[in-house]
Amino acid sequence: MTPSAPAPHVDVATPERVALSLPVAGIGYRCLAWLVDASLLFFFWVALYFVITLLVSDVLGAFQALSGLTQTLLAVGLFATQWLYWTLAEVFFHGQTPGKRVMRIRVVREDGSPVGFFESAVRNLCRAVDFLPVLYATGCITMLLDSKHRRLGDLLAGTVLVREEAIDLDKYTQGPAQDAVPAPDAGMQRPLDAADVELVLAFLARAPGLEPEVRRRLGTRLVDRVGASLTDEERARVLQSAEATEAFLRTRAKAAH
Repeated sequence: MTPSAPAPHVDVATPERVALSLPVAGIGYRCLAWLVDASLLFFFWVALYFVITLLVSDVLGAFQALSGLTQTLLAVGLFATQWLYWTLAEVFFHGQTPGKRVMRIRVVREDGSPVGFFESAVRNLCRAVDFLPVLYATGCITMLLDSKHRRLGDLLAGTVLVREEAIDLDKYTQGPAQDAVPAPDAGMQRPLDAADVELVLAFLARAPGLEPEVRRRLGTRLVDRVGASLTDEERARVLQSAEATEAFLRTRAKAAH
């Protein structure tokens, strides 16, 4: 039996030199997210149309009575509104529109870093080209041909869509060794954000395969990052062994959920 090809992913190297692997969102995820966003835009325009009909009895006649320049500006405004919807949502909501949030996917740069205004603006300006000739035919063909399922806008902007996967904390639970040294009460620490939780869990998953000195050094840096309110005595107790360090980090990550 021929082994199946590995799923596409984006490798990210954190400042702590811990490698993270982000699975790439396929064409199915992207299409469903687009349908959600397109539906929201459709209902917005329908609602706006009904509001206008309350003010103007003959909307079509009023539009035809406008000059050619005004009609062109309205058409450009229609595209600009949709462009702003996708661009501003991706910039201010960390790479997610409402549709992407529902499907648990987000736009990032090719190196895994957060998308910026320039990248989002470029990829969304290219939607007009990806839509050609109809129903995103160009974009779909590009996604099928590209190994990371990127459409033309992604290729030009240097972006990729990745999936957010649920984290099973139980698989990081260790045996009795972790209870050899009681860890400080995680409830007294500040809650961790999602980035810190991902970083801690990535380290815990790879710790057994690291060299002892690297394991100790990375563990110490993570304790300093997520245990800033520890007293000197508590910090020394946490760092006295790899098991104690990782038990504390595991407790902090689990407390965030």
